[in-house]
Amino acid sequence: MTDEDRSPAAAFRESTPGSEVELAYAGFDTFLKSDPTDVEDVAGADAAVLGAPYDGSVSNRPGARYGPRAVRRASGWLAYLSGYKGGLTNMRTGKQVDFGSLDVVDCGDVPVFPMDLETTAESIAAHVATVAEQGVMPVFIGGDHYCTFPAFRGFAEGSEHETVGLVQIDAHTDTAAESPVFGTDFHGSPTHHIADSPHTDFEHVAQVGIRGYESPEFFEFAEETGLGLFTIRDVEERGVRDVVGDAIEHAAAETDAVYVTFDIDSVDPSVAPGTGTPEPGGLSASQALAVVETLGAHPAVGAADLMEVAPPYDPTDETANLAAYLLTTLLERQFAE
Repeated sequence: MTDEDRSPAAAFRESTPGSEVELAYAGFDTFLKSDPTDVEDVAGADAAVLGAPYDGSVSNRPGARYGPRAVRRASGWLAYLSGYKGGLTNMRTGKQVDFGSLDVVDCGDVPVFPMDLETTAESIAAHVATVAEQGVMPVFIGGDHYCTFPAFRGFAEGSEHETVGLVQIDAHTDTAAESPVFGTDFHGSPTHHIADSPHTDFEHVAQVGIRGYESPEFFEFAEETGLGLFTIRDVEERGVRDVVGDAIEHAAAETDAVYVTFDIDSVDPSVAPGTGTPEPGGLSASQALAVVETLGAHPAVGAADLMEVAPPYDPTDETANLAAYLLTTLLERQFAE
């Protein structure tokens, strides 16, 4: 192209240093400023991000429908830092991070149907399956936690894994089979449905950070079913890395891959207030990052989600900011070290 053929915009960008750096708050809101990509065209990428702006199955405060957009927007800061500095050193882990070797694409949000949970669930499963069929890691941003069930199903079916383990980082067990108020399908039931599916059972499920109150004799239920139950007291007494190490080994034993679901309400609401069902006494930000550092380094992890970020309850945006760091750290440990 000759000088005469160049547009004024192209000429400016070529002649002005810094034009190639996109500020965190500029441009399109994709995860880590990655390329918008059709869900059927992700082959060759390391990971493909999908969002589900849906909170029609919550039992407490709505607002998680705004989570995917907020997490994507917050991740722009990390993309900006990487572009501005030409690579990064993770000062927590001491590792050099080559974001240039991390090939992430963003497929946007799946179609959701606010008054139709069944059709929304089928949409989630179909889109996650389409990513998994191409040998790419699905990274799913919710949305309320019920959405994890169809996302898990989509991953298992699309990847054609016979058995998939689950590591659930959460304040709540989400093992309700049915509620007299909310029925069988709400954000308190996804782990029950996952364990009741053809793709796994409770023996391949591990839960970390559980606190608050549960049904009577829940510890007996965990023992009888083989559920790997690690409460917040276990984290406090044993240390988060040891607990998460045991959890991932529990979920990975005799399975083909592990799906990781991270409910942001596992983090203490003093740190992450932007969620629908906060519980006091949760993980610190440092512990939460240690969780994903440990999980991200494990080769069995094949899919992940980050759920229940509800921005209306956090005017500081720190909940979304932490969520973006958590997903980025997990991807970094998987693909960019």
